[in-house]
Amino acid sequence: MSILVKNLTKLYAQNGKTAQKAVDTISFAIQPGEIVGFLGPNGAGKSTTMKIATAYLPPTAGTVEVNGFDVQTDSIAVRRSLGYLPEHNPLYLDMYVKEFLQFAGSLHGLRGSTLNRRTSEMIELVGLPLEQRKKIGQLSKGYRQRVGLAQALIHNPPVLILDEPTTGLDPNQLTEIRQVIRTIGREKTVLFSTHIMQEVEALCDRVIIINRGRIVADGLLNQLRETSDGSVVVVAEFEQDLGDETVLLNGIPGVRHVEVLDENRYRLTADKGTDLRAAVFRLAADKNLTLVGLKQQESSLEGIFKELTMNNEQ
Repeated sequence: MSILVKNLTKLYAQNGKTAQKAVDTISFAIQPGEIVGFLGPNGAGKSTTMKIATAYLPPTAGTVEVNGFDVQTDSIAVRRSLGYLPEHNPLYLDMYVKEFLQFAGSLHGLRGSTLNRRTSEMIELVGLPLEQRKKIGQLSKGYRQRVGLAQALIHNPPVLILDEPTTGLDPNQLTEIRQVIRTIGREKTVLFSTHIMQEVEALCDRVIIINRGRIVADGLLNQLRETSDGSVVVVAEFEQDLGDETVLLNGIPGVRHVEVLDENRYRLTADKGTDLRAAVFRLAADKNLTLVGLKQQESSLEGIFKELTMNNEQ
């Protein structure tokens, strides 16, 4: 087992009085070779769980093992077994990119030709050849994220823990880093958190969703879609802005919510089994509205996420 979490709990003292429960008796296991998305609202307990798994924070109760090593009794072995990119990427801004990566590699015991080879491989892997002789402080946020990812990989660890790894990346960089994570995921175990649902859907078969310190979902994406409430979602586009007539869409039987996407496009959410497409078509014909687009959407991860984390009082 690459990552094994059993009954993990973390309490934070508040002004020396009542403790706040940031993580509440959670358990999960991640197998070698899995890329798992770790999702949850801000303050749900994601970063706390990751910091405990990296031996940065001690747990209040429960256990965490990384690559077979306990984070409390074998913390050095844990650190040797994993690469970690924290949410707030700590870098030495006055160091040059190549210099910093060599420094990071030396901390993991790499020396000589091995250190030089790994440094060159990481620079190439994350797309930093043109920036390797620049100071880190001169780089954009996106390129600093690449440097952070390179340092997490420099010692070739079997486990990667990445907290918001794609923060600050433009669409082209997102595609490139996504490919990097997909490539390394063939040989390593990757646990990463993100608020970008498209990243999870593109990279992961499995997701873990945490809310208020507790796990509310853990499974394959297709399983989560099957166990969601089954809401039907349709995007309707009209030639004209409906304006006040938007109320007509809310009047369709079974429709629970209508969201205005722009002046001519609307997203309708209805109860499971409702044939929204036929109902919207009939409405347009009856009211002489020109319907130019109608598309039913598959249950999205974003929708499942909202369903599990909104109004969850666990």
